[in-house]
Amino acid sequence: MNPMFRRRTNPGPMELDTLKDLYIHELKDLFSAEQQLVKALPKMAKAASNKELAAGFQKHLEQTKEHAQRLQQILSSHKSTTRGPKCKGMEAIVAEGAEMIEEEADVEVKDAGLIAAAQRVEHYEMAGYGTARAYAELLGDQEGAKLLQTTLEEERQIDQKLSKLATSAINVAAAKSGSSAQR
Repeated sequence: MNPMFRRRTNPGPMELDTLKDLYIHELKDLFSAEQQLVKALPKMAKAASNKELAAGFQKHLEQTKEHAQRLQQILSSHKSTTRGPKCKGMEAIVAEGAEMIEEEADVEVKDAGLIAAAQRVEHYEMAGYGTARAYAELLGDQEGAKLLQTTLEEERQIDQKLSKLATSAINVAAAKSGSSAQR
């Protein structure tokens, strides 16, 4: 059959014929990831015993909603919707975080584990936003590149705050907790 007249009977995977197709796919994937985080972050905040960590998760929730709005704005500027397949990478990372929430652990150790889960999220997002920004630049989407860069910088700041919190308080408390339990 002539490929020009090929009919797609099921709306399966998106066809990625151009860099712009891939860019739109990446934006939709990031949107899906952000939507999953909107559901996961309140659970992480509730599971955290350290007040600063719980507040950090709540603040990240508000930023995550803004990130999703930016993605929606970029997609709309390309006459595209946010509808797309579920981001499987974020799904797996969120599932690991959910396992940490369910762990029977010392509260300081659990907080350290929650930070590790949150940093996996941040690094995954930084990779995605960096890639999407590079595509935007190559495609001449200056406004999209600017919005993606803003989000990328916010993700880096969140990661730095998590690192600082971990090294200044939570991991130290977790280390002391583990050593006192072994005595």
